[in-house]
Amino acid sequence: MYLPKDFKKTDMSAVSALIEAAPLATLVTHTAHGLRADHIPVMMIKDMLIGHIALANDLHQILDANQDVLAVFSGENAYISPNWYPSKADTHAVVPTWNYEVVHVHGRISFSHDRKSKLAVVGLLTKVLETRTNGDAAWRMADMPADFMEEKLNGIVAFDIHPTRILGKSKLSQNKSDADRLGAAQALEPSLIAAQMKTSPQT
Repeated sequence: MYLPKDFKKTDMSAVSALIEAAPLATLVTHTAHGLRADHIPVMMIKDMLIGHIALANDLHQILDANQDVLAVFSGENAYISPNWYPSKADTHAVVPTWNYEVVHVHGRISFSHDRKSKLAVVGLLTKVLETRTNGDAAWRMADMPADFMEEKLNGIVAFDIHPTRILGKSKLSQNKSDADRLGAAQALEPSLIAAQMKTSPQT
């Protein structure tokens, strides 16, 4: 992706935080029929991405072992109007833009069909996302009847992606004056991207 140095996200903890906050990845693959995009919840564990797809999804059949893939994680985003810049009244030399945060993880994918791998992936995803959503009242896999759980496990394929390159981009008006950046942030309140823009230093 186009990545000006002003917007390059170099803090890997911030990259991991975006993936954690926005786990629905757009998984881009190159197949014999051309480019393909699947939308799959994915989690980063240590230095690896993990997830699962439906067995009926033919992705695990048409990709070669360790094939290169791209997982795109999209964070907060918003349209930015020139009307929000205080400098507009002085020069009118302003244009609309779009602010956003995104992470691209390039890597090699491998699929697992064994029960242990599938159970581990589903268990981890469920535990993290349910705890985030419901706290102490989190749904547990053990709440399912055993035969129902086996049926569901038989209907999925686990995968992991070993990253070869990670690119993070935060376009939060860092290239604007403090007055213009904060003016746009104020117009977007009380959104999360407004808070991010307020703490994003000018470059």
